[in-house]
Amino acid sequence: MSTVRKNYVRPLDFKQGRVDMSHGSGGRAMAQLIEELFASAFANEYLAQGNDGALLPPPAGRLVMATDAHVVSPLFFPGGDIGCLSIHGTINDVAVMGAQPLWIAASFILEEGFPLGDLKRIVDSMAAAAREAGVSVVTGDTKVVEQGNADGVFITTTGVGVVPEGVLLSGDRARPGDAILVSGTLGDHGMAIMSKRENLSFDAPIVSDTAALHGLIASLLETGVDLRVLRDPTRGGLATTLNEIARQSGVGMLLSEAAIPVKPVVAAACEFLGLDPLYVANEGKLVVICAAADAERLLAAMRAHPLGHDAALIGTVHEDAHHFVQMKTSFGGRRIVDWLTGEQLPRIC
Repeated sequence: MSTVRKNYVRPLDFKQGRVDMSHGSGGRAMAQLIEELFASAFANEYLAQGNDGALLPPPAGRLVMATDAHVVSPLFFPGGDIGCLSIHGTINDVAVMGAQPLWIAASFILEEGFPLGDLKRIVDSMAAAAREAGVSVVTGDTKVVEQGNADGVFITTTGVGVVPEGVLLSGDRARPGDAILVSGTLGDHGMAIMSKRENLSFDAPIVSDTAALHGLIASLLETGVDLRVLRDPTRGGLATTLNEIARQSGVGMLLSEAAIPVKPVVAAACEFLGLDPLYVANEGKLVVICAAADAERLLAAMRAHPLGHDAALIGTVHEDAHHFVQMKTSFGGRRIVDWLTGEQLPRIC
């Protein structure tokens, strides 16, 4: 993102102005948008280099890189927006590898006619989320497409972090006898999106759980426990995440329906819409797999953190050549918790 500015007639109108094709042309209008919006919001020493890429110092340790595209609809929802979501989502993908997130690159696809005021609100939300998480947006790109060829704004973020020596977290490390934990209630983000999209109201509001998880993960690593697997159950929810891990590790899993935390209002909304909360996306929750002997210690560490006070032990890992995820139901039976089939919730992240 270049920060060079030359002889602009007037500043951008963030109250009434709209994105036009010139904002993606590579000319003065684009340079003005970059300087007055992106460079101002994300200001840091690396972005200020003003080059096509950021020259970064080499950190000690192993590097982790993750990238994620964000196309959520609506762009603004209870508890967040596409801006903070794009930061949190990428931070979490880096953090579940055991890494400390350091830097983020951001790419924007803007639709012609999109209100500049809404764009500023999104960028300011991204900047606030990055500052709170202690990461820097160090480079980026902006493209504008004709009206009707996008849906307001799409954001792709790429994160880089560093894993300290001695930390190894991977989806292929779950072992029979391990415990399965979650850091809190499930389905909050997906149902916040759906309630906004469908204009549903409930006695208690449903608010997205979008949050950066690296602080919570750091507190777990500080316990010294040998963590096996960490994942954030986003698209496809808990069910799809556990099926992914079961396949990677070559194991089966058995969950307890009664132990899985779901807020009553979220459960009611899911029932009303015919959805299963196990498949609903989360943006601020963590799945933890560890040795059974360490489960209580990790539960205590999670519950001591603001993002983990509703943490629960929800199941166990066992041998299974078919790699099935099963669940003991509240009625005493068992059912298969299969992969998500089709598209349960469109455009939730």
